[in-house]
Amino acid sequence: MMIRTLFLSATLLLAVSAHALTPEEVKGMALGDTMERVDALNKAAAGADEKTAAFIQALADDAVKTAAGKVFVIKDDKGYDPISGVELAVPPDAEDVINNNMMRGELDTALAALKLFSKDEKVRRDAIKTLSGGSEESRLPLIEKAYAAEKVADLKSDLALVRAAILLGSSDKAKRLDAAARLSGSDSRNSKTVLIERLRLETDPEVKTALQASLRKVEEALAWGDKLGAVFSGISLGSILLLVALGLAITYGLMGVINMAHGELMMIGAYATYVVQGLFQKYLPGLFDWYLLAAVPVAFMASALMGAALERGVIRFLYGRPLETLLATWGISLMLQQLVRSIFGAQNVGVENPVWMSGGVQVLGNLSLPYNRLVIIGFAIAVLLGMAWLISKTRLGLFVRGVTQNRPIASCMGVNTARVDTYAFALGSGIAGLAGCALSQVGNVGPDLGQGYIVDAFMVVVLGGVGQLAGTVYAAMGLGILNKFLEGWTGAVLAKIAVLVLIIIFIQKRPQGIFAMKGRSAEA
Repeated sequence: MMIRTLFLSATLLLAVSAHALTPEEVKGMALGDTMERVDALNKAAAGADEKTAAFIQALADDAVKTAAGKVFVIKDDKGYDPISGVELAVPPDAEDVINNNMMRGELDTALAALKLFSKDEKVRRDAIKTLSGGSEESRLPLIEKAYAAEKVADLKSDLALVRAAILLGSSDKAKRLDAAARLSGSDSRNSKTVLIERLRLETDPEVKTALQASLRKVEEALAWGDKLGAVFSGISLGSILLLVALGLAITYGLMGVINMAHGELMMIGAYATYVVQGLFQKYLPGLFDWYLLAAVPVAFMASALMGAALERGVIRFLYGRPLETLLATWGISLMLQQLVRSIFGAQNVGVENPVWMSGGVQVLGNLSLPYNRLVIIGFAIAVLLGMAWLISKTRLGLFVRGVTQNRPIASCMGVNTARVDTYAFALGSGIAGLAGCALSQVGNVGPDLGQGYIVDAFMVVVLGGVGQLAGTVYAAMGLGILNKFLEGWTGAVLAKIAVLVLIIIFIQKRPQGIFAMKGRSAEA
């Protein structure tokens, strides 16, 4: 372990101008009381070379002994001089250097400061996280060097915050004022926390005024980030509601079937994605990051085939009787849930994001856009465009529109209405499967997956206008954004209640929804 840590510490300091480790620094860090050792450690770490970093790591690893004022680094049960590296005989009465909790914390912080120069971005990020909130001025030169060398924008911003936090605790009033001015341009929540903490401790009126002014500016910047974040969260939720409701726009909006098993068809798509993931993990591990591309058509086909079987076996006998279709499909939904529990178990299963869907893009200090949400928004747009093209531009779409608007005339024109019904119901069910595939990327997959979305999906279709694709889009996005803005003021539960009340009021005033159906079909 010592060989690894010595090498690691050496490579971390290539970019730092350093001074050589001295005998006085070695004794200061190893001997004396805790406060003296901490002071010596901070001074040595500020300009550490490879040997200094290696000695600090040895202290952290409890691999240092002392005897008669001499210090030994222990490696493979042998003693070495910490400066020259020459092997030395360790006296039998040599004692271990004991580190209390305070000293261990200081050693970890010092090592984190040295890791600011690592070539590995993750190592640097973890080091900055460890240093956040520290106020030891002796580390400022090291942080300044790291700040000047850092090329990654968000890490550079975090380092500036660490630097300003240290300066805010300075005994020099001018430095505190400078730090407050620098933080005024920040849009990070950590900056707000640092300023609030310093305001609580600050006694100088001029500095306190500067801190309050900086805090107001940071809060204003954060407010914009919060608003944009709420809009993005609303669009993200709206895209999910759109995917869920698109299938209902066909089965309920066009065909008039109240399909209470729509949520379970989503669940089937999600479990199909889970199965494809397992197959890739077992048989194609090298291509695992692309399993989702294979899962999309599989999820569609699994739900579409189940929907076709449901239509041929039950729904076709119940057209024109909405209450009976509601009761029948509700019973089928319970059966499908139990079937899934019997096959996969009652516990939720995890579906992993591919590497290209992990992480996110940092837009503002307090606004990050996750890749999986961005992909789902794009996926919802693609499904919407595909469905609009299918319904308006293809022969199948023409038959579906003809049958739903006037079944007897369509039959007289030679259209096989029973087959069109099956195709249309299978299409709506397949889109529900696509929604389940998308939902598997933002949460766990379980037997109750569809129950959390079925009511919202029906609200979207009814609010948008039955049979109106454009209305479904407007309603989904409107409900998603409204729900997220209300959550920020009232909380999740009250937001749901408020949205439901608003929908009821809207439907009372405009029963046909946002877009009313036009033509003779509106009178049918």
